Amino acid sequence: MNASRFASAPRAWLTAKFVRCTSAARAEHGATLVELAVSLVVFIVLLFGVIELCLLLYTYHIVTDAAREGTRYAIVRGSTWGTSCANAGSSACTASSAQISSYVRSLPGVPTNVTVTPECAPAIGGTFTTTLTNCNAQGNVIQVNVTYNFPFSVPFMPSRVFSAISTSEMVISQ
Repeated sequence: MNASRFASAPRAWLTAKFVRCTSAARAEHGATLVELAVSLVVFIVLLFGVIELCLLLYTYHIVTDAAREGTRYAIVRGSTWGTSCANAGSSACTASSAQISSYVRSLPGVPTNVTVTPECAPAIGGTFTTTLTNCNAQGNVIQVNVTYNFPFSVPFMPSRVFSAISTSEMVISQ
């Protein structure tokens, strides 16, 4: 009889230990779900933040390229643009502000609501004006400013607007 008493003692000790472990596990039963929810929110915010940042950088690249292309469009209509200038009159040789803006907006990938501001200076280091009349001579400087307001929006964060601004400047060489 004494042997059975000693044999049941380890069993009672193991049973008590098991009850304590399962009650502790029951107390933390929903903690994993809460931790998953919190970590998923942080992960989603970071993921969408990285995606929006990449879109912002891509938009800045598009705006920069549009400014360069708009400037090039304006300078190739310089003082010696070819024989078509003599036949069509002097207005065919120069690019007006409206023509440059329309050209920049027609480029692939460029949003239609960009702001395009072409300017002209009589020489390098000169003062820029927005009037492009009589600005097709060799040595004149053409500058095109392109601005786009990028709506930066990430879930659970306040929305902001970032301005992607680029300026390109070239000299009419011919």
